[in-house]
Amino acid sequence: MGFFLKSTQLDHVLLGLMALAFCNGLVLGLAPVISPPNTTTPVPAPDPPKKLNATEEFLEAHNEARAAVGVGPLEWSQKLASDANRLVRYQRDKKECKFAEVSNGEYGANQLWAGGLAVMPRAVVNRWVEEKEYYNHTNNSCAPDHMCGLYTQLVWKKTLELGCAQATCVKEHVFLTICFYYPPGNVAGESPY
Repeated sequence: MGFFLKSTQLDHVLLGLMALAFCNGLVLGLAPVISPPNTTTPVPAPDPPKKLNATEEFLEAHNEARAAVGVGPLEWSQKLASDANRLVRYQRDKKECKFAEVSNGEYGANQLWAGGLAVMPRAVVNRWVEEKEYYNHTNNSCAPDHMCGLYTQLVWKKTLELGCAQATCVKEHVFLTICFYYPPGNVAGESPY
């Protein structure tokens, strides 16, 4: 059985195809419309964004969060990064990637434990910045049943230096990040900024 159209249906289909072809400059041998040559100086394409290394990514993400609340930038400390690296490797090698005990140290510290996939430095910092939603700067408090200490350490105005390290625990399928801050923040009774 063949496919047939009535004369009026065929007219509508042909009219539609002609309209479509005409819009594309193809009817009756018409050449497509060509725009006149561009006589302006071409604008060079912008440079692709620079790929940051982990150090730059940690530092940039921290400093963006700090700038958002009017706090000055941190500087990268190789000493803090080395100490964080030593601790994160110890947690990987001896403690099955569990959180480190950092509350009694000379530094402020933030940690992130992630199961499954590696987490890029910016994503780690963004996770800590999410606590901002629960922080009330007016009365320097955190919403009930929420934590804000990771965020407040990150934006602590008296903190000047940062150093971070990451480790993958293959057997446990876990990724651990530790950042150290000096001087430490989260001083009781003080506002972060």
